Parts: sequence; structure tokens; C-alpha cells
Amino acid sequence: MRAIFMGTPEFSVAALDAVHAEHEVVCVYTQPPRPAGRGKKDRPSPVQMQAEALGLPVRHPVSLKGAEAQAEFDALKADIAVVVAYGLILPQPVLDAPRHGCLNIHASLLPRWRGAAPIQRAIMAGDAETGVCIMRMEAGLDTGPVLLREATPIDDGDTGASLHDRLSQMGARLIAEALARLDTLSPQPQPEDGVTYAAKINKSEARIDWTRPAEEVARHIRALSPFPGAWCDSPAGRLKLLDARAVAGKGAPGEVLDGLTVACGTGAVSVLSVQREGKRASDTDAFLNGHRFAPGTVLDG
Repeated sequence: MRAIFMGTPEFSVAALDAVHAEHEVVCVYTQPPRPAGRGKKDRPSPVQMQAEALGLPVRHPVSLKGAEAQAEFDALKADIAVVVAYGLILPQPVLDAPRHGCLNIHASLLPRWRGAAPIQRAIMAGDAETGVCIMRMEAGLDTGPVLLREATPIDDGDTGASLHDRLSQMGARLIAEALARLDTLSPQPQPEDGVTYAAKINKSEARIDWTRPAEEVARHIRALSPFPGAWCDSPAGRLKLLDARAVAGKGAPGEVLDGLTVACGTGAVSVLSVQREGKRASDTDAFLNGHRFAPGTVLDG
């Protein structure tokens, strides 16, 4: 089929490869290059870099609301558009342009966690599982009927990064299957019960609240790893905590009990990976070789 691919971050790259392997990708839409790194030079998105490596034409309009942008999209005469973490709302004329409409790869088991941050919210909420849905897009926020879905358990050791990578590969595999079976799949309307919304992660959420139960603190740390990274202040400066497990322990919230085991509102967390500002992440043992905190030290979250 003639396919348009629409995506931006690293999560979308595996799906681009999967669609390109089996179909004619006539154009790739992605977000414009943005300032990044210490020099704040414009950097193309991961999808743009991969599209250019594959020799595919790339467009990055700032909006699709205008008549000119919509006419350019329609002129591609696509059979299908595949959308995954693109970053722009698709107006109805864009949704209607491809012969078979627009399919979205969404990283949750809809209708749970509609919205921008389903991976992080699922971990933070303590969900036992999550997954990927292939959804036919409509005007509402992730409200369209589902063609395919697949679940995966959320393990105690899963971080935002590990779940991101697993769901990215799952989404690529499922979109390839959906396109191969498009004529035989029957889209299923989402149930009205069980709807939740995964609001975009606000950086203000990243500060650790040690008064919360240890299980919640540990999930918070893992969900926001590696970005934006849950953080606290310490005698060694601001620390990003990148991996943690809930353990037994008792003390004032934020109090270091031993090594980098920290008391919470109830229980404690054992921090397994940490990063100082301007430094690389390291495991806790390596960090403690140079920055050991005496028991009773309070980490001011």
C-alpha cells in the first residue's frame, strides 16, 4: 500500500521500519527540528533521521490545520496513514484523506490511559499489565475503535525506559500485522467503562515526596526513568534517582537508613541507580564509593 508515516520520537522508529519493510512509504511527517544539547542547535527528530537514512521524503509542518497543508497531504493519494506519537492533532480532512483512514499505535490497553503519557502513568499507578492497541483514528482523544491489542505484564523491575522499548517493538509488530490483515479485521468500539487519562508528565511532578508509601515512591522513580528523572536534594547536590525497590525499613521521611536506603511515609526504598547533576548515571555502589551518606542524613525531596 501507499502509506504515510507520522511520528516523532524514538518510540516511533521501529514502527517506521516495519511499515517501510512491507509498503511504499510515500512521505514521513514528523515534528520540526528543535534546539537540543549544550549548543542548543536544531536537532531533527529520531523519526526524521531514520527516514532520511532510508531515503524517504520528510515533511515537518508546524500545523495541519491550514488548507494548503491539508491539500498537500491529500495530494499524496495514500491508501493508509500510520500515526505513532506524532505530536500534532489531525484535523478531520487529514483523517479522511487516506483511502483506508489513519491507524494509530497507542501504548496502552484502551480505554485505559488515553493521552500523552500512558507508559509512565501505568507504572506510577501500579498497573499489573499494559500493552499496545492499533486504533482507527477519529476526532476524539484516543477514542477510536481498536483493530488489534496485545498485553504485556509490568514487572517490578520495569522502568519507563524498559517498558518504552518493549512496547515500541510490540507496536511495530502489531502495525505490520494490522496492515497485512486490514481487509479482514473488524474494529471493536472501546467500552465506555474504564476510561482513564494519561496527562503529560509535568516536570514539577519529578520531585520526590518521601512522605508517600514506599511502593508509590519506588514506582514514581521507575516511571520517570530516565526522563525527566525523579529527583531529590542531598549533601552531594541534586540527585536523579533512576531505579528503586520498596523494602522494609522505618524512619523519618527522607532519612537515609543505610547506604542509599531511604525511609518513606511507610516502609523504605532501596535506590539502585543514581545520577548527579552533570554526571553520568551509576549504580548505587559506585556512587557511594565517593558520596557516602551517614545514617540519619535527610534527603530533602
